Amino acid sequence: MPASPAPAVSRPSAGHPAAWLTHDEEQAWIAAAAMIVLVPGALDAQLQRDAGLNLFEYLVLSWLSMAPGRALRMSELAELANGSPSRLSNVARKLEARDWIRRYPDAEDGRCMWAALTESGYALVVAAAPGHVAAVRRYVIDPLSQAQVRSLAGIGRRIRRRITGRDGRSPQCA
Repeated sequence: MPASPAPAVSRPSAGHPAAWLTHDEEQAWIAAAAMIVLVPGALDAQLQRDAGLNLFEYLVLSWLSMAPGRALRMSELAELANGSPSRLSNVARKLEARDWIRRYPDAEDGRCMWAALTESGYALVVAAAPGHVAAVRRYVIDPLSQAQVRSLAGIGRRIRRRITGRDGRSPQCA
């Protein structure tokens, strides 16, 4: 007995607000969803294996390593690392316990906290960076043409702006 065809997905009607994806949009979403799930896992695995860090911890240390004086306000660091202030606070506590960062209050605004990279934290991120960059190249950069890399950067900024309302640094304290 032949298999019966799958039922057609009902499309939105005038009384139903959902705007279903077109075939091209659906294919783009499926590819994006796979990337959203697979890339962080692959980068996490490499960082765990080579440096004992997860991707978010590495991003925190990396952003601090690139900041003037290797220090940033916690609110700015959370935004740069794409994490919530509470997630950063939990990770910062862990990194501080390992002597990779230190936190201190802002001398001018007591509501704000700063995070600074310690010498041991800097040594860790410097040692972890080559393997991380190689993994980023292997999984994200090398499969793309230069035009696709530029497009990916623009797409990423546009989606971040849609989600966060901004794509740059925020000087506010959380």
